[in-house]
Order: sequence, then C-alpha cells, then structure tokens
Amino acid sequence: MTQAAAPARADAPAESRGWLLPLLVLVSGMFMSVLDTSIVNVAIPKMQSIFGVTADDIEWIATSYTLVLGVIVPASSWLANRVGMSRLYVISLLAFAGGSALCGVAWDLDSMIAFRVLQAIPGGVLPVVSLSMLYQIVPKERIGSAMGIYGLGVVVAPAVGPTLGGYLVEYVDWRLIFFINVPVGVLGAIAAFLLLPAFTGQPAGRFDFLGFLTIATGLSALLLALSEGQSWGWTAYPTVILIVLGVVCLALFVVIENAVENPLLDVRVFRVWPYTNSLLLISVLSIGLFSVLFYIPVYLQQARGLGAFEAGLLLMPQALVMLVLMPVAGQIYDRIGARVPAVAGLSIMAVATFMMRDLTAVTSQGEIVSLLCLRAFGTGLAMMPIMTGGISAVPPTIVSSASAFNNVVQRVSAALGLAALTAFMTIQQAQLGADRGGLMSSDRMPALGGGQDGQVLGTMMVYRQTNTQVFVSALDDVMLITAIMTAGAVVLACFLRHGRSASAGGGPAMVD
Repeated sequence: MTQAAAPARADAPAESRGWLLPLLVLVSGMFMSVLDTSIVNVAIPKMQSIFGVTADDIEWIATSYTLVLGVIVPASSWLANRVGMSRLYVISLLAFAGGSALCGVAWDLDSMIAFRVLQAIPGGVLPVVSLSMLYQIVPKERIGSAMGIYGLGVVVAPAVGPTLGGYLVEYVDWRLIFFINVPVGVLGAIAAFLLLPAFTGQPAGRFDFLGFLTIATGLSALLLALSEGQSWGWTAYPTVILIVLGVVCLALFVVIENAVENPLLDVRVFRVWPYTNSLLLISVLSIGLFSVLFYIPVYLQQARGLGAFEAGLLLMPQALVMLVLMPVAGQIYDRIGARVPAVAGLSIMAVATFMMRDLTAVTSQGEIVSLLCLRAFGTGLAMMPIMTGGISAVPPTIVSSASAFNNVVQRVSAALGLAALTAFMTIQQAQLGADRGGLMSSDRMPALGGGQDGQVLGTMMVYRQTNTQVFVSALDDVMLITAIMTAGAVVLACFLRHGRSASAGGGPAMVD
C-alpha cells in the first residue's frame, strides 16, 4: 500500500521569517471554528422562540453541523494534498466567514439548517489543515511549545463560547454569534496569505471514493443515532439500525483502506502504540471537557436560576486558567515529554471531578468556580502533551492522516460520551423522580394561603423543588462516573513516553 506524498516541509520559510506569527494565524482560524461549536448552543432557546419550532426541530441546527463535520474531516487530508495546505486554509477561512454570514441572515429553521451545513464544510477542514501545517512550519525542538499555543483553540474556545454567546444573546443580538466570524475570517485569510509559507499541491492520487463513502456513512449513522437516540429511544429500530450500520461501515472502511493504493486516510497510524494510546486518552479528555461544558451551564440555569450570561461568567475563570496553562504545558513537554504532565493533569482532573459529585442546589458560586478552575488546571496540563506526544510518534508521511483521525476522535468521542451520559442521567432522573414522587401525597403538601388555590401553589412548589433535587442528584452521579473514567485514564498515561523530544512528526527519540 502506498501513500500520497506528504507536503514538503517548509523549513526555510519558517526559519527565516519565524514560526510564531504563522502559528498565531493558524490558532485564530482554529479558535474561530471550534468556538462556533459552543457559542451557538447558548442561542438555541432564542432561535427556537424566533423561528417558532419545537425543541426536537431546533436541535437539528447543532445536529446538522455535527453530521457534516464528521463527513468532511476524513476528506481534508486528500484536499490538502490536492489544493495545497496554505491555499486550502485561506479558502476555508473565507468560506467559513461566508457561511457564518448566511447563518446570520437565516429567516427560518430550514434556511438556518442549510446554511449551517455550508458553514460546517470549511469548519471541518480548518482543524485538520491547521494541525498538519503546524508540524510543517514549526522547528522540531519547539513542537511542544507550539502545540501549547495551538491548544488555546482546542480547549479554551469551547469554554469561552458560553460567556460570549450569553452576552450577545441577552444584551445585544443573537445573530451576532454568526456575524462575529465574518471580520475574523476575512482578516485571518489576509494574514494567512501574507504570513503562511507557500505549500504547493502534491500528487494526491485518485480520490478514494469507496473509503470516503464508508467512513462518511459510518460516522454520520453513529452521530445521528447518538444525537437522536434520546428522543427515538435507545432500543428503537431506527437507533439500533443506525448504530449497526455505522459499525459495519467503519469496519468496511478499515478493510478498504488496507487494500487500495491511495487510501483516503492511512490506518497504519494505529500500529503506532503511542499515537493510539494518545487517542484513547484524548477521548477521555474530550468526554470530560464537553460534559462539564454542557451540564454545568444547565445546572447553573436550572438549579440555580442564573441567566445565560451569568452562567457563562462563572465558566470564564476556568477558561483563563487554561489560557495561561496551555503554553506552559507545551514547554514542559519540550523538556520532559508527555508522561509526567499527563499523569499529573489527569490525576488533578479526577480529583476535582470527584469533588464535584457533591454539588447541591445551594453550593456556593465560589466553590463551583474553584472546582472548575482546579479541573481546568488538570485539563490544561494534560491535553497538549498527550496530543503532541501522539502525533509526534507517527512518520512525517502520515501526519495528515493522524491529524484527521485526531479531529474525528475528538468530535465523535465527545458526542458519544455526552449521549451515553445523558441517557444515564435521564434514567437516573426518572428513577429518582419516581422514588421521591411516591413519598408525596396531596394531604402532605403545604398550603400557601387559604383554600384550594393555596394547596395547588404548595403542591407546585414541592414538585419544583423535588425536580431540582432530582436533577442535581443525577448530575452528581454523572460527575462520579466521569471521575472514575478519568482516574482509569491515569493508568494509560503511565505508558506515555518520557524524556526530552528529539524530533517531531518522525518518531520522537525519548526514553521510556
């Protein structure tokens, strides 16, 4: 099996002009595309009201975006070879800005879904191309530091999204969550044209249509099943059929990629244990990161009665912690490798998440922020060393495939984890609600005022309090499961390589 030639490394341009400015250009595009995945969620209730649709219908704004990302990411490596990485990056930035502008003028749900699909196509290309270019323009001995800066888009952007989105939705205009991407995308494209080294297109070979069809179908089927399984039922025929179809198609994809001359993605990357191990750890980190970013704002708004912007503000300190720590973690990787920061970071995450199992409806905001910041400290310490150590272990010729698989795993594992945790939480809420509901009877309800109206108001108050307690108890169980899963990942982190990296993207020379 042969692989399309990898883009030639632009060592001379990178060294003569420096690599920091080009890296910042890549981070800006990465930050914008990742930010959009979390900032839009804050505006979902507002769009539901504006468009006058049901909760199930409005979810397709997020679902359609996720599905298209899963389809386009595997083709990004082939496109980068065909078009040239720098050219594809500029085109994707401009296309993402254009798609965002269309989303901002959407007049109903159908138009919004259509424009989100258009926006997702370049949105799926940007992370893959950005990571591949990083490994081409950054000197080998500075990969860790560069990945620490690059990680600001991977981890900090989702944490900033709820705060920025909450402010725009509550105090300005919800459409600005899309329009804000337009000037950023245009300026980023100009900067990329001026500052990025010129990567010309490479012989990409014939497009692997069968490979693309199987992985696109497999990922779409799994993501759709995970997105809709909650409403359809996890044992319903559509859900089960989609899951089976997804698994079969992904298995066929592996068979096809091992047989064709020019594979869409080189599955040989999974033969490199440090890389495969890093993907397992990234899955745990992604599930933990996005579960907290999803459930904690819901907890703050439903159980604590905060507005979207107020809830977002409480999430901002953790984003600042990661903002400071990510570059530091990259420098630590350059000095001592991935094992120590990964083990330490995952251990801190496990402890902090375990402490969050005691959240109540009256937990102080200071305690919540402290626990989130502690957990963010562990995330920021572990994420980039794990990702850098994994990708640095693969040969340079398949870095683009490793980058694509990396992005696929991040998105699919986050979706899978959220779906599984949400299903568990729903079951727990139903069970706890039934248990507590059986303890209540109308003659035990407090009466507010006199007569039947007072009895009704008292009953409503008790049920509201009970629902809040049930939600918080189920959330605590989710935090406990996440803590146990993170603690288990500490064991895998012990197998990461240790020692100063001698190379990047070419099998780092480290001591075990």
